[in-house]
Amino acid sequence: MPQIPETIHELTVGQLSARSGAAVSALHFYESKGLISSRRTSGNQRRYSRDALRRVAFVRAAQRVGIPLATIRKALAELPEERTPDREDWARLSEAWRTELDERIQQLGRLRDHLTDCIGCGCLSLETCVLSNPDDIFGDRMTGSRLLPEGRKPRRSEA
Repeated sequence: MPQIPETIHELTVGQLSARSGAAVSALHFYESKGLISSRRTSGNQRRYSRDALRRVAFVRAAQRVGIPLATIRKALAELPEERTPDREDWARLSEAWRTELDERIQQLGRLRDHLTDCIGCGCLSLETCVLSNPDDIFGDRMTGSRLLPEGRKPRRSEA
């Protein structure tokens, strides 16, 4: 991994790519989504501050566990602009996601445990299926099919 001297306070897109392991196209995408930012030189080249390395690492780690980009962007917006985020900043952000990740782990466990039963079944019965209707959550809200968008009435042929 190429080392960047401490005296260099800004990185080119190539340097950021080499250090972060993210493709240049991914960095451009992250920037277009507001996850990282750069300034332009007089020659219209991008320059990233050194803290972009930590931000890219955070984005990639969050993506690996399935956090949506909009949620990542909202979290990054809470980071300080005037300094490089520290361990406490990152811990605060990741703590906010702990509940969501625990719920996903439960959902994945349920999927794993019941997938064999569902592969041959194909019914996906909203009344009894543990995957499409875990703990009969739909039964608490109202009767009828939950696959129809709310507010849409079925056609006579569907009823």
